[in-house]
Amino acid sequence: MSDLDETRPDWDNAHALTGAYVVDALDDVERARFEAHLRSCPDCRIEVETLRETAAALAVDPVEPPARLRAEVLAGIETIRPLPPHIERGSEATDDRTRRRPWFASTGPLLVAAALVVVALLTTVWLKPWASDDDTNLSATEAVLQADDREDFEQQFPDGSSATVVVSRSEGRAVVITDDMAPAPDGKVYELWLQDPAGSMVPAGLMPDQDDATVLLEGDASEATAVGITIEPDGGSAEPGPDVVAVIEITA
Repeated sequence: MSDLDETRPDWDNAHALTGAYVVDALDDVERARFEAHLRSCPDCRIEVETLRETAAALAVDPVEPPARLRAEVLAGIETIRPLPPHIERGSEATDDRTRRRPWFASTGPLLVAAALVVVALLTTVWLKPWASDDDTNLSATEAVLQADDREDFEQQFPDGSSATVVVSRSEGRAVVITDDMAPAPDGKVYELWLQDPAGSMVPAGLMPDQDDATVLLEGDASEATAVGITIEPDGGSAEPGPDVVAVIEITA
């Protein structure tokens, strides 16, 4: 028997595959067979609709799972829903709608939600060992700080504080890291600037009121020649004022 045959679902209990169908854990052949089953099983159609509504409410960004997850999901779905649709055995006078009630008619939504929450939590746990360094989604700041072409340019101030500009030309961004920098005066703020090759200063954001800060500059730093720090009125200025704290050259 092939590995694929070992992971194919038991079609004698197709009712247990509604969850796997909704989370797209069936292959093309299995999906076609299950959809054929759905056409003759109103109970499973109702459950699939309920599962889809709950899954939509818990939706997350799609991820590419490892190959082993398919077999684990198929096995797990049967433990989450161990019973096929339950058919009430009433008198012959009871109409078909009363005799054929889905097992989840009263408690189904709660059980479905609980099952999907369990699946979501387990998937989150499973995702962690799949991630590699190449798959890690870095923030723009982290991308600059970890870039292969990172360059550091430090400016020391008389009071012992410092500001370091980290530039990545490949990322086209720059980051300012301050160490023990005094706060701006009341009613003022530190504003950052990128100097373009023509010598013009372009606004690049405001610094937080913190002694130690790491700030990603706004704008394209791929051709910037310097980073400026000025003291401006709260809210910043469109052009740098006369109160210049530093102009840090970032060219080799």
